[in-house]
Amino acid sequence: MPAPRKPSMNEAPNIRLDRSPAVSARGLLLVALAASLWGTVGIASKFLYATTDVAPVFVGFMRLFLAVPLLFALSLATIGRRTFAFAGRELGAILMVGVTLALYQLFYFTAVATTGVAIATLVTICTAPLIVALLAGAFLGERLSAPVVAALILGVAGTAMLVGVPSDVGVSRAAVFAGAAWALGSALSYALFTLFSRVLAPGHHPFTLIAIGFGAGALMLLPFAVARMPAAIPLEGIWLLLYIGLVPTGFAYILFFAGMKRAGATVASIAALTEPLVATLLAWSLFEERLGALGLVGAALLVGAMAVLAKGSRRRRAGADT
Repeated sequence: MPAPRKPSMNEAPNIRLDRSPAVSARGLLLVALAASLWGTVGIASKFLYATTDVAPVFVGFMRLFLAVPLLFALSLATIGRRTFAFAGRELGAILMVGVTLALYQLFYFTAVATTGVAIATLVTICTAPLIVALLAGAFLGERLSAPVVAALILGVAGTAMLVGVPSDVGVSRAAVFAGAAWALGSALSYALFTLFSRVLAPGHHPFTLIAIGFGAGALMLLPFAVARMPAAIPLEGIWLLLYIGLVPTGFAYILFFAGMKRAGATVASIAALTEPLVATLLAWSLFEERLGALGLVGAALLVGAMAVLAKGSRRRRAGADT
């Protein structure tokens, strides 16, 4: 589910970026591949729900639990024991990183089970950066610039059109609204994760935040996952769970950070646009989740809102560098 443009919790602020054109192209390819893999999380979970009687909280736990060893190995190999260098108030912040990650998994996989992949992913991924902008303005004192305001208007209009008009996604209107509400909860959780990560980022490597955050999130979900553990999981379900935890989660983050080492600021917008587009196209082709004409316009407005945010972010960075 899957972080975060792709919500900014996925940024790597302490990794030096190589801006050489030849290497940047490789970096962009790696990030685009990572974002494409993120876009398959909802698809895999929908296949899982169709083959296995499994609760969303169990799927969310397994996603984090299976990715943790890979991410810890990556962090330990990169920065060693500094992976665990949290003290004082930072312990509370990293705990909240785990809580918000756990809630994100629970809400997102519930949204997919309720309303399908397309609406769940578009609402979650495309509204999270907008919520980040609002919360950053309220709690971190960041000014709402013109691009942010424009993105917020596009995002609100796009969300309203996406969930408020007739579509053929295979569920009832009530399920669409319920799923959209779960997805907004997921987006809010992701946005809070971004803000807590932003607080910790100056003193910690991004590998650390992902590894510790996923580990803490898995511990948060463990008792609920045990309570909802299915009596039996068919082989196909086991393979799907392994895929969700290892490929679009653990492996995708490795690809993402490898790309961030080699590419410039454009990687944020690549990740932002690729994930919801891949998820929506796969949902349309595999499950015939058709959004309808106005729904497609709403989806385009949401993606456009992310593009506006990414462009405004690049301009701010360019101004800071001059």
